[in-house]
Amino acid sequence: MINATSWSARRAVTVLALLCSAVLAVALISSSPADAKPRKHRATVAWAPADTAQIHPGTMMYTEGAQCTGNFVFTDGAGNVYVGYAAHCAGTGSATDTDGCLSNSLPLGTKVTFNEGGSLVSDGTQVGTGTLAYSSWDTMDKIGTTDDNTCAYNDFALVKVAAADVAKVNPSVPFWGGPVGIDTDGTAAGDQLYTYGNSSLRAGIEPLSPHTGISLGDDPADGGWSHPLYTVTPGIPGDSGSGFLSADGSAIGVLSTLGLAPLPASNNIGDLAKELAFAQQHSGISGLQLVNGTEPFSPIL
Repeated sequence: MINATSWSARRAVTVLALLCSAVLAVALISSSPADAKPRKHRATVAWAPADTAQIHPGTMMYTEGAQCTGNFVFTDGAGNVYVGYAAHCAGTGSATDTDGCLSNSLPLGTKVTFNEGGSLVSDGTQVGTGTLAYSSWDTMDKIGTTDDNTCAYNDFALVKVAAADVAKVNPSVPFWGGPVGIDTDGTAAGDQLYTYGNSSLRAGIEPLSPHTGISLGDDPADGGWSHPLYTVTPGIPGDSGSGFLSADGSAIGVLSTLGLAPLPASNNIGDLAKELAFAQQHSGISGLQLVNGTEPFSPIL
């Protein structure tokens, strides 16, 4: 049995506590600035399951007939979703153009398609669309960039995924998993690197999509903008834009060029940390950031 006296006392204490809380809340509200605004939260994206996503790192991307490969997934503060590839994928010059400050780009807003199953005789099946939202080449031309290394190695662009196709996207690198962040300390000779992509020139042979590479060591002369490497199968036309992961699963770079001399059949990857920092400063896309994979990095063949 509950004692009536103790019940009343407890109830009185509870009421008093509630009254005190109410008074405190009113005091806090009245002391807040009249123009105080609610804190903004970054919009979240519901990613497709990694094993069924149709748009992901390594997806084929076609721009006015030219095929390249997506590297990583990015978002902005408004929750828009982007897939990165090489700026020269939207270039208007020849395949040998490498200086982004001297080369022209298709205009922002140009349509880009995401495809799967492409081969020598077919572009495969279109699984989504997007528009060119940022090009380092276009931007460097407009702002008058003159630094030689930036002009030579800043080869990065972003395609904004159409709203209707965002539900098809997953940021994980197929087969390997990750990325788990962005690499900021470069590579040393012999470091293992990982990538995923399959140019249509490989005749659509899916087992060739995941491959590994070995760093040739960074050249201090380029200021950390480029990481030369050899891969098991060299990057070929159509692989441009592919993303590379470092030994710990961090996103390190974007495939840009096929080396002819002094290291025949080598590749150069532009440093993603520098390319993304440049885009964050000059693209006008607020809150731009890399999205980590939903799947853990696993470098086991």
